Amino acid sequence: MGPWLIATGFFMHKISGFVSTKRVLKSMIFLIVEHRAGATQVTIDRGSALAAVAEEITPGSAIIVTGGLEPNPAVKLGGVEMRPTAIDVVGPSAPELPIDDHTAAERQLDWRFLALRRPRNRAVFEVQTTVERAMREYWAEHGFIELHSPKLMHSASESGSETFSMNYFDLGRAYLAQSPQFYKQMAMAAGFERVFEIGPVFRAEPSMTPRHATEFTSVDIEMSWIASHVDIMSFEEQWLRHVIIRVNQSHGLDIDVPAIPFPRLTMAEAHERLREMGHTIAATTKPGDIDPEGERLLCGDGFLFLTDYPASLRPFYHMRNGALTNSFDLLWKGVEITTGAQREHRYAMLERQARGAGLGKSVDYYLDFFKYGCPPHGGFGLGLARVVMLMLGLPSIREATFLHRGPNRLTP
Repeated sequence: MGPWLIATGFFMHKISGFVSTKRVLKSMIFLIVEHRAGATQVTIDRGSALAAVAEEITPGSAIIVTGGLEPNPAVKLGGVEMRPTAIDVVGPSAPELPIDDHTAAERQLDWRFLALRRPRNRAVFEVQTTVERAMREYWAEHGFIELHSPKLMHSASESGSETFSMNYFDLGRAYLAQSPQFYKQMAMAAGFERVFEIGPVFRAEPSMTPRHATEFTSVDIEMSWIASHVDIMSFEEQWLRHVIIRVNQSHGLDIDVPAIPFPRLTMAEAHERLREMGHTIAATTKPGDIDPEGERLLCGDGFLFLTDYPASLRPFYHMRNGALTNSFDLLWKGVEITTGAQREHRYAMLERQARGAGLGKSVDYYLDFFKYGCPPHGGFGLGLARVVMLMLGLPSIREATFLHRGPNRLTP
């Protein structure tokens, strides 16, 4: 906003924002105006020419205020208040805003555009912007190419379940992409070697937990010429460390910067450790997997790689090592944020695994990617909102998502 005060007077300033609070006292009217730089108290003498304008302003109104900034130690907003010379109500609000700071979370989502006016909510997306900028910065330094893959697909990108489908002209059924996985691998067959994408994905799962959504932003990478999934894990931990450092630098936060390498446990070791801790895995958990409570017990507040998942728990395209796969999940603060693996790049083996999974001709176009030579490769997918949620200690990804989509929410 430029210099606020000089010794012999003040410069004229202009602020544009929303009136979050209005207080009318016997001799003064106080407006709290929230704007991109924070919030400013506007103080109007009830004997001034602007008093009539100020008295008619309703909370929520969009206004432009011109005036001088004066020091006032009693003002909590930086010890400064604005004394206006002009107030322009450019967007008056209807009386009685439908939500306030005490409104239940679900109703806050009904009026998300109003909730997002609060500086603390806007700050979430300022951090998210830094996160994505830091991710791209690291990728650029390491020779990655950005992709924008289709979200309408001829076949499901992960499995036949949990997909949204629709009729697609005369071509039959089409599916909303569950991930860009197939197209990332196509880029490996095309010789791109290192690619990334940040984009929407869709999961038709009825989960109502604080960490699930039916549409979310996925962060994906794929790398060629790897020796195993360990190369992917090593890349990810360095990349995430870079992102956290950048967020701390840009926003004055004190997020713990993890030491490298992150701790690692095979799934067999993880199960043994849980037995030693006396934890019984929930009966609803798939055989060989670990329940969310087990993940929290193993992980604590830091990062943890779980590796070597059974083939029965992984997609057909993960490279197998006997009954296990060259795959991993990354947990942060006990929550899964990444699934990754070395992919099967050998055509004959991949075709066998696809047919063994019951997949027919719908994946033939995908198998074609590997017919004419493909390097060993691997990658991962990461949920952006989950990372921001955990980074800022938010209770739900709903607060780290611009507009949440879930089984019971399709508006606004």
